Amino acid sequence: MLDAVRDCVLAVGVRRTTLTDVARRAGVSRMTLYRRWPDVRSLVGDLMTREWIEAATRAMPQPAPGIPARTLIVDGLVRGVDAFRAHPLFRKIIDVDPELLLPYVLDRRGASQEALLDLLTDALRGGHADGSVQPGHPERQARSLLLVAQSFTLSLRTMTDEDDPDLTAEAFYAELRTILERTLTP
Repeated sequence: MLDAVRDCVLAVGVRRTTLTDVARRAGVSRMTLYRRWPDVRSLVGDLMTREWIEAATRAMPQPAPGIPARTLIVDGLVRGVDAFRAHPLFRKIIDVDPELLLPYVLDRRGASQEALLDLLTDALRGGHADGSVQPGHPERQARSLLLVAQSFTLSLRTMTDEDDPDLTAEAFYAELRTILERTLTP
C-alpha cells in the first residue's frame, strides 16, 4: 500500500491523490484501504514516516572502533540533511504540497521526528560515554540538533546561490558541519 501511495504522490502530489487511485495501483479494493487508513493524509503520514526513518537510518554511519560518537553524529546529520533534500518524496511535497509539513514544524512532532530523536539521543549518550560530546541533557541536545537539521533541510534552498561558490549547498554543508562540531565538542 505504501509503495502504491508513494507512486501516486510522486506522479500527481498529495492533494490530487485519492484512495481510489492508491487502491487501483495497489490492486486492492478501496474498502481494504479504508479499514486501515481513513483518508489519504493518514496514509501519506505513514508513508512519510517510513521514508524519513529509512533515509535517516541510511545516513547515520555505523559505530566503529576508534571513531568518536561525535564524528558519527555530525557525519550522520550532514548526510541526513543532504539525503532528505534529495529524496524524491520530500522534493515533491516541498514543491507541490508544502503545507503538509507545517504541522510538524509548528505544532507537533510526528512519528519520524520521534524516531530521529531516539536515534540522536542514543548517539549522544554514546558521545557522553566516550567523552567526545559535551556533557548535557541528551534529550534536550537531541531536540536542539534536530531543530538545526530541520532548518537546513527545509530552508537551505532559500539561502543558496549556486552561481557563487561561497554560497553553494556544499558550502552550507561545511558550515553545518562546523556548527555541529562546535555545539558538540566538550
